[in-house]
Amino acid sequence: MPLFTDQLGYSLYFDKPPQRIVSLVPSQTEYLVDLGLAECVVGITKFCIHPKEFFKQTTKVGGTKQFNFGKIDALQPDLIIGNKEENYEQGINQLKTKYPVWLSDIYTLPDAYQMLWQLAEITAQTSKATKIITAIQQSFAELAAKPLPLPTALYLIWREPYMAAAQPTFIDQMLLMAGFQNVLSPTTQATQEITGRYPTLSLEQLKQLNPAYLLLSSEPYPFKPKHELELQKLLPQSKILLVDGEMFSWYGSRLALAAEYFKKLSI
Repeated sequence: MPLFTDQLGYSLYFDKPPQRIVSLVPSQTEYLVDLGLAECVVGITKFCIHPKEFFKQTTKVGGTKQFNFGKIDALQPDLIIGNKEENYEQGINQLKTKYPVWLSDIYTLPDAYQMLWQLAEITAQTSKATKIITAIQQSFAELAAKPLPLPTALYLIWREPYMAAAQPTFIDQMLLMAGFQNVLSPTTQATQEITGRYPTLSLEQLKQLNPAYLLLSSEPYPFKPKHELELQKLLPQSKILLVDGEMFSWYGSRLALAAEYFKKLSI
C-alpha cells in the first residue's frame, strides 16, 4: 500500500487515488481543479472562490477556521486537504479522528513546489503537475533582478487594528520576489517591540517604520482607495499601492500569474 507523507511529517496510506476529496484551502482547491480533479473534489470552503463556476456548484463545508462537520460527514470524503496556518488545529484534529487528513505547511516557494508535487503524487496527476510547476518556475526565473538595495515595504493584511506580514511568512517571500525588502525583517526593523509573524501595529509604529512602499492587500481585509487616502496622511513619504492579495499569498497554481503581476507593479 503506497505511503504518502504530508508537510508536517504525518503519513497516509492509499491503495488507490482518493475519489472524494474535501479541500479546506482556497489556493489548493484551485490547484486540484487545474490538475483535472474537479469531479473528485466534493467539498470546499466558502473562500475557495476559484474557479468561479466550480465554486458555484460545489458543496461548501464552512470556512477555513470554522468547519461544518455535519456537511463533511455527509460527503464521506476519503481525503481531506488542509494547511497548518490557514486552518484551525482543533478542527483538523477532530477531522483526523475520522478521515485521512493531508496538511501543507508553506513559508517559501520551494515549500509551495513541494506541496504541488506531493498532492499530484497522492492523486496520481504527476504529468499535469510537472507542466504546472515548470511554468511557475520559469515565470519566476524570468523576473528581472532589481537593483540593490531593494526598496523597503510594509504589507498590511488587516485594519482596526492594523496587522502586517513579517517573517517567516509566504507573503514575505513573495515580497522579495516582487522586488521589496520587508521593513519588518530583522535587518530593517525600526523597533524591537514588533514581534510575531503577523504583528499588530500602532499608528506610532507605522510612522516609525516609515516604509518606502505601503502595500494594502485585497485580502483577508479588503483595503479600498479610501483606506489608501487615510494612510497617505499618516505616511506622506510612502508610496501606497493597493495590491491583489492572491498574488502574494496563494501558493497553488495561481502562482503562475504572480510573476507577471509583479512585473506590472509600479515600483
